[in-house]
Amino acid sequence: MATYDLIGATGCATGIAHTYMAQEALENAAKKMGYSMKVETHGQTGVDDPLTADEINNAKAVIVASDVDVDADRFAGKRVVQVPVADGIKEPENLIKRALSPSTPIFKANLAGAAKSAVSDEAASSGTSFWHLVYTSLMNGISHMLPFVVAGGVLMAVSMFWGIDSANVKSAEYNSFAAMLNTIGSTAMNLMVPVLGAYIAEAIAKRSGLIIGFIVGMIAFVNGTGFLGGIVGGYIAGAVILLLQKVLQPLPNKEFRGLKAIFLYPVLGAFIAGTIMWVISTPMADLNKGMMSFLKGMQTADPILLGVIVGVMCAADFGGPINKAAYITGTALLAQGNFYFMAGVSAACIAPPLATGFAVLMNKNAYTKDERSAGYVNFLLGSTHITEGAIPFAAKNPLLNIPSFMVGSAIAAVLTYVTRITIHAPHGGFLVLGLVNKPILWVLWIVIGALVSGALLALIAGRSAKKHGGVVETAGVDIFGTGDAGDEPAAPQTTAPTGGNDATVNPADILNTDQVEFDLSATNRNDALHQLAQLAVAKGIATDAEAVYQKYLNREKESSTGMEQGIAIPHAQDASIERSAMLVVRLTKPVTDWPSFDNQPIDTMISFLIPEKDNGAHLHYLSNTAKLLTHQSFIKDLKAAKTPVDVVQLFRNPHIED
Repeated sequence: MATYDLIGATGCATGIAHTYMAQEALENAAKKMGYSMKVETHGQTGVDDPLTADEINNAKAVIVASDVDVDADRFAGKRVVQVPVADGIKEPENLIKRALSPSTPIFKANLAGAAKSAVSDEAASSGTSFWHLVYTSLMNGISHMLPFVVAGGVLMAVSMFWGIDSANVKSAEYNSFAAMLNTIGSTAMNLMVPVLGAYIAEAIAKRSGLIIGFIVGMIAFVNGTGFLGGIVGGYIAGAVILLLQKVLQPLPNKEFRGLKAIFLYPVLGAFIAGTIMWVISTPMADLNKGMMSFLKGMQTADPILLGVIVGVMCAADFGGPINKAAYITGTALLAQGNFYFMAGVSAACIAPPLATGFAVLMNKNAYTKDERSAGYVNFLLGSTHITEGAIPFAAKNPLLNIPSFMVGSAIAAVLTYVTRITIHAPHGGFLVLGLVNKPILWVLWIVIGALVSGALLALIAGRSAKKHGGVVETAGVDIFGTGDAGDEPAAPQTTAPTGGNDATVNPADILNTDQVEFDLSATNRNDALHQLAQLAVAKGIATDAEAVYQKYLNREKESSTGMEQGIAIPHAQDASIERSAMLVVRLTKPVTDWPSFDNQPIDTMISFLIPEKDNGAHLHYLSNTAKLLTHQSFIKDLKAAKTPVDVVQLFRNPHIED
């Protein structure tokens, strides 16, 4: 029986990309931190790798990174962290630390059986529980609705290959097969609103909510309230069932459970929620018509403004709720026969992932090997209308990268609207070019938008890499010497490090006061490295000074280990080195022939000595030291240290202010 230190669950509205990206990020982060972890995924095809009761019982903590309901009640009695799926992608290490922290409260199931997405007492007291439930239930509705929209929209679009009026029996273009496709497709599309309402209610009140949600969703559809009616109806249905559960709670479950589920909840729920929906249908239908008319008007009156709005929305959260708001509006208009709006939405969704591919092509040295690979894969994802592949790039520098994505998406959408391009399918990207009235022009506009975003991303990444000396954000300079430039980048840092160090690996673990030297005199770089090698032998760390010295020189030939502000990180891995160790040496006079990122002479060496057979821990020591050197306060304290004790204490408990 397999056991895991941590378990988790991920899910997103579409169940396509976010879900599996969060799973991979969490499992990889756990592995790097020395923990075993299993994550079940709630994707479009169902639940993969489901957690067993034994796995849940034996786990130390749980991470739920999901925008849809994943039945959190089964984790009762464990420390549980619940966040949106995007957080699982952006900050997996942070979530693992939170989950294992003693300050994280024990999760308690919702004993009333109402909303299974209830969170911890602490979260509930701050109001997080309510808004988390609102958010996850909406995403649950959208997740289940999208396949109906895609299936129906594509079949309706295909039917038009025989002519726009091929489904109209009175038209000369009429074709019986096309009419059948149109009927099947329109039936699927008509289920959009009921399914949306049903699964919003299901996330709030489970099966009883699902039943009433379908009923109220049908009322919303019949009365013409559109997807807004489906959303409101879903919340009404869920709230009514919760109310009935509370009111009928005094009835003992043993005798009345079946009566409640089969009779009382459906009948009373349908009457109460249906009546409310019926009453508000008229004003909601007017609101829906008004909104659709406004959007239609903008397509003609101000396509540039509309394109900017759509572009910003689609690139704001890359498949998240803001992006989905634009997408749902497009599908609603598509169902009403408006094929212009969706063309701009699709263009704005396709541009961001393509932009990442162009960015890594334009400035390869500013990205790690993994980032370059992801960028190339995004050419495929973007071409099929999957925006989520842009998330890791956006998360790397969100304040600059997200606006860059918005610019490109807005350009693609504006050009699409200005040239009156239409599309008859709600999804598919370039796979459905046959359903676009001006396919070549549409692709051109998308590529132009993606190229603009890509150029901005490449410029930002290049400047960031130059600023950080390639330590965290670039693979162009391989400071660790673990392979070809960029093949083994530093651990990506998506959140500020706590004290600058990984929770499980502290450079001070391989440093003691005997390994700190002040006032070493050297005439040049090679002399400094030669004396470092001799120092390693004198301290009992290595047995062959010449072998260590040659490894130092070989490392420098690959790329200089000179950093910034007078600091270098030379290191050597050799069979003569008996244990992992760190030397910190200050020179009496800086050496000027040691290349560095800011072209300043080197006066401080932080050297790592690594045995030939190493379990990879040295990479953590290296990366954590590199992270520390991105903080001015740490560098200032290092330069000001007066004794070896000061240096060891600084690495053990760094005081980070910036």
